[in-house]
Amino acid sequence: MTFELLIVVALILLGILFMLVEIFLLPGLSIAGIAGTIMLIGGIVYAYLFIGSTAGNITLAASAVAMGASFFWLLKSKSLRKISLETNIESKVDNSDLAKINVGDTGVALSRLNPTGKVMVNDLTVEGKSFNGEFIDEDEKIEVVRIDTYQIQVKRITDHQMNQFLQL
Repeated sequence: MTFELLIVVALILLGILFMLVEIFLLPGLSIAGIAGTIMLIGGIVYAYLFIGSTAGNITLAASAVAMGASFFWLLKSKSLRKISLETNIESKVDNSDLAKINVGDTGVALSRLNPTGKVMVNDLTVEGKSFNGEFIDEDEKIEVVRIDTYQIQVKRITDHQMNQFLQL
């Protein structure tokens, strides 16, 4: 009986440890999470099979409480602050080129816009986004429709529209 109890406690503690490592240290689903889940379930099933249903119920409740308590304890402890990133990024993206571009200016797509890519307008290379989400191929003529904070929205100019524009 004592040996079975030691096995259950060891499995539950290792399961909780691996689950905490999975939650706080390893992003995504990894071996630690899978091992922790298997050990937690294994400890509970072992208690049901070899100690009895009452011990299994107690083990199930105790492991849920222990998992929750250890999760909140680790959240509140200062040990996570030692490994957490606390640097604030205060720099900004230089978007001064966008001030030199106006709605209605024309240019050319330097890369395929599907729906974002690089465009050249007024001899400036900037990030462009197609206005209606359409795909615009490389080297197609474009017109600026809207200027956002970090990019411009453009639409394709057909040859007919370009001829009308040139005649003005």
